[in-house]
Amino acid sequence: MSDLIYTINKGINKPIEFKGLKAQYIWYLGGGVLVLLIVFAVLYIAGLNSFLCIGVIGLLGFGLFTWIYRLSRVHGEHGLMKLRAKRSVPPVVKCRSRQLFKKIN
Repeated sequence: MSDLIYTINKGINKPIEFKGLKAQYIWYLGGGVLVLLIVFAVLYIAGLNSFLCIGVIGLLGFGLFTWIYRLSRVHGEHGLMKLRAKRSVPPVVKCRSRQLFKKIN
């Protein structure tokens, strides 16, 4: 029994990270690459020159990678959800009548 060695997983509550991308940004990048693959197939089937297709997809892919990495670096793990929630809160709540507060009692 003493020859068994148990390893302890010390990363239980840490977010998933892959080459600097955190949490949901990995999925966004994967979806973006899938969309780029479909766009390449459509351009190639449409009859565009293959070198032109590769150039267009290369530029779009570079833009996608820089955009996703910037989002991951600036906003962090839960930043986009917090930003979306902050945008949904109205800046001011206006009440022109006291009738609502009179009915509370």
